[in-house]
Amino acid sequence: MSMIFNSNKLFFLITLFFSTLITISSNSWFGCWIGLEINLLSFIPLINSSYNIMTSEASLKYFLTQAIASINFLFSIMLKMILMKNFEISNFISIMINSSMLMKMGSAPFHFWFPNIIEGLSWFNNFILMTWQKISPLILLSYYLNKNFLIIMIIFNIIIGAINGINQTSMRKLMAYSSINNLGWMITSMMISENLCLFYIFMYSFMVMIMCMLFYFTNLFFINQLFFMNMNYMIKMNLLINFLSLGGLPPFIGFFPKWIIINFLMANQLYLLSSLFIFMSLVMLFFYIRILYSSFMFNYMKLKWFKINIKNNIKLLINLLSFLSITGTILSTLFFF
Repeated sequence: MSMIFNSNKLFFLITLFFSTLITISSNSWFGCWIGLEINLLSFIPLINSSYNIMTSEASLKYFLTQAIASINFLFSIMLKMILMKNFEISNFISIMINSSMLMKMGSAPFHFWFPNIIEGLSWFNNFILMTWQKISPLILLSYYLNKNFLIIMIIFNIIIGAINGINQTSMRKLMAYSSINNLGWMITSMMISENLCLFYIFMYSFMVMIMCMLFYFTNLFFINQLFFMNMNYMIKMNLLINFLSLGGLPPFIGFFPKWIIINFLMANQLYLLSSLFIFMSLVMLFFYIRILYSSFMFNYMKLKWFKINIKNNIKLLINLLSFLSITGTILSTLFFF
């Protein structure tokens, strides 16, 4: 949060936002590529911090993976310009462009860099990486779809995100695998309609914002901290509400966009895909509930000098956002009438 008061970091934050706007409003592939490069060069200074040794490693890994994806993307658009008419090559180019965008987002099976980088970042940078950094690759992905290829990638995302999240003890890695799982839902929503995709991104960003705020103010990085920290029950309640909302449990607001996607899949007779989505959501909810159940039930008498103090106005804001999370689906069902 000190980033807001640092003029250099604020400048890079502004260029980061504008680079996404350049990418999504560009009328040529080359303009999109320039926007992506400005985005990369704006995010690296935001990652770097003299207080944390992990950030230099994370920024180097991020630069290398994004540079490889950018080279792949640039090579694909050059091929596309040269071999415009050839249908077989056009199919290959669409897979190349799609895979470079998936790599930029940290989608499975190009996801190996994503949890490692998230592990080395602050909660504010994690929030940007899990939300804002996904917008421009998703929009570019919608310009040149290869549906068969993307359906395979969606299945990879939801399975890998759910299965790999089970054995994590780090909250940041847990959020990373949760983000990979949600990316499967995002790509599905983008294949249905761009408006639904933007709505899903907005809803997901809202839920991740509350989680990152809670983790930042409670200084929470590992699951075992939930057991022995002297936490107020209201904070634990907020964690419960927002974890379940992120998992997509009704009546929380996270259920609403998933409900729309499942409705569409069922209407189009994609029963196998929708049942896979539902089953993997249950796996996600299983490990969220396992963490929360343990944190509510276990009570360590020692190590209670960790007193969590959150300012009253921030507490009020978190409580208000959690209230919106509970009442969200109840209010959103009015759209169906």
